[in-house]
Amino acid sequence: MMRGESGRNLTARQIALVKSWSDVSQKIDTIVVGGGQAGLSVSWHLKHVGREHLVLDRGKIGDTWRRRWDSFCLVTPNCYCQLPGFPYDGDEPEGFMLRDEIVAYIERFAASFEPPYRGGVEVHRVALSSDEGRFCVETSQGEFVSNNVIISIGTHQHPNIPAWGDKLADDILRLHTRDYRNPAQLPDGAVLVVGSGQSGCQVVEDLLGAGREVHLCVGKAGRLPRRYRGRDIIHWAVDAGRYQVPVDEHPKGRAIRFAAHEHLSGRDGGRTIDLRRLALDGVKLHGHLADAQGYQVNLADDLAENMDAIDEDCREALARIDDYIAESGTVAPQNDLPTFDWQPTPEPRLIDLKQAGITSVIYATGFHYDFNWVDLPIFDERGYPRYERGVTELPGLYFVGLHWQYTSGSGLFYQVGRDAKYVVDHLGSAV
Repeated sequence: MMRGESGRNLTARQIALVKSWSDVSQKIDTIVVGGGQAGLSVSWHLKHVGREHLVLDRGKIGDTWRRRWDSFCLVTPNCYCQLPGFPYDGDEPEGFMLRDEIVAYIERFAASFEPPYRGGVEVHRVALSSDEGRFCVETSQGEFVSNNVIISIGTHQHPNIPAWGDKLADDILRLHTRDYRNPAQLPDGAVLVVGSGQSGCQVVEDLLGAGREVHLCVGKAGRLPRRYRGRDIIHWAVDAGRYQVPVDEHPKGRAIRFAAHEHLSGRDGGRTIDLRRLALDGVKLHGHLADAQGYQVNLADDLAENMDAIDEDCREALARIDDYIAESGTVAPQNDLPTFDWQPTPEPRLIDLKQAGITSVIYATGFHYDFNWVDLPIFDERGYPRYERGVTELPGLYFVGLHWQYTSGSGLFYQVGRDAKYVVDHLGSAV
């Protein structure tokens, strides 16, 4: 009897499946790579039009969200969870789903239409097949040949680990936010969080709530208030058309695809994260971390500059909302935001982690993409795919779920379904 890698005996049915995967290429009209909300949204639309397809996922449904920290929650109100044919179905439309609730929502979405889904499959390579107009998809479960491939794995694939991380003393615990779960997993002592984007600031909140001493290295990621002029900021953003602006019409152009998310929180019903308020609450703010050696951490002298840039980014966003309110004649109260009287003061450019009592460093340094396994000529000089609204120059090859693929909602529950529909409609109309 055959044995698997673990040494256990395989059943006759499993042997047959192994042979079917390894002995012959399976022909499927359309392969969807990735089974998160993007891939499932694509599958919903493909199934809706009766298109044969198969979703290949390396984990199981909801895995990306399962790997978030324990207190993770959405930062957009639940009512903007609008997957195809399956809008938010809970009783808190103005609330913010917690991690496990998000997983359950995605599982219910999948159960609502039963996609042709195969989990536990690693895709090793996508290339052109010897058959003209077809693709070869090499996986851990054999080879597939398809007319179309839709890559739906998102942009945030691998954690960014700073080059100086390996220079830190061995007894300093180092974690990326991908691997952070809760304050209890950290040794006693202060914590240094590197990066003040959305994830970094939410982890700081988590640590503060547990009574930990926190240091934060601040970058230029922007911020938004939770509520403004009587409403949740996301409601204003939607009404003002923020989520309808195509990437090419954004002031920063396509460079916005690689920018950090503004910090915002849905915790405890939703609240504003303001770095000046965090400083008043005891968080020690620093400029960005330039280098490290042992217990010595070198800091850039840019804290005041970064704080001013964050404030300006917020002012510009709120000014656009004010313009919308004025132009539309909407009745709304005046600016009701609190202000926090805290200003950075000159600080040492060097921190000794041991003297400061810092025993853990958390990298809130974001993620990067890796499409090296896509062996096709559709990438630019930085290895990012060339496409228009997810449609590449290579017939039959598409992308869905990338950050700012078309608008700021492309990678969110809010508009990923719209992008999926566009791609499936294009696929159906292609000659």
